[in-house]
Amino acid sequence: MNVLLEEMYRHADPGQVAGLARFFRTGPGQYGEGDKFLGIKVPVTREVVKGCWREVGLAELEECLASEYHEVRLAGLLALVEIFKHAKRSGISQHQCVDFYLAHTDRINNWDLVDLSCYPLLGEWLLDKDRTLLYELARSGKTLWEQRIGIVSTMTLVRHGQLADTFAIADILLHHPHDLIHKAVGWLLREAGKRDKAALVAFLTPRYRTMPRTMLRYAIEKFPEAERKAWLQ
Repeated sequence: MNVLLEEMYRHADPGQVAGLARFFRTGPGQYGEGDKFLGIKVPVTREVVKGCWREVGLAELEECLASEYHEVRLAGLLALVEIFKHAKRSGISQHQCVDFYLAHTDRINNWDLVDLSCYPLLGEWLLDKDRTLLYELARSGKTLWEQRIGIVSTMTLVRHGQLADTFAIADILLHHPHDLIHKAVGWLLREAGKRDKAALVAFLTPRYRTMPRTMLRYAIEKFPEAERKAWLQ
């Protein structure tokens, strides 16, 4: 029995389905088109995972990621992150977790699935390793979501004061056509700027006139108001 899958079904709330479907843009032509929901909000999913992750292995996670339901895929990813964090006790190595994650990026198909899984797993794994993979995902990812993984995974690096990859990958994605990439890049630039404002200013100075407006707004969000207005003008 897949206890994680069963517990997620048990927490289904039909009254929340319509709102979640709207929030994650599942209508025709939208980025989440056709996705289905059980009506489970993220805090509830986290609680389910907290109680179940020790009882599942990669076979059960495979089943979760194959689910048509958004929240079940999220639960599988959050459980994978927990197994990764506790690899010495779980019997599954961190390397296995990373390989599993990269083999299932086609199921990581919305911004929350990316953002809640990639940097505590892939970003953490790459802290002391070559980051070429992130550049490849950003530059040549098969989907919008793989490209987002490329930039958002650098959050862990930023938190450890390693900013160079964030700026370099932001440059690769600077003129990406999709708003969800603009927001992700701007977010990571803002986080890098919290640790080194001078480095962020140096990055923005030759680029801010041509970069997407949303990206710029996110990047300078923590600047003083007068300074923000000057950049936007």
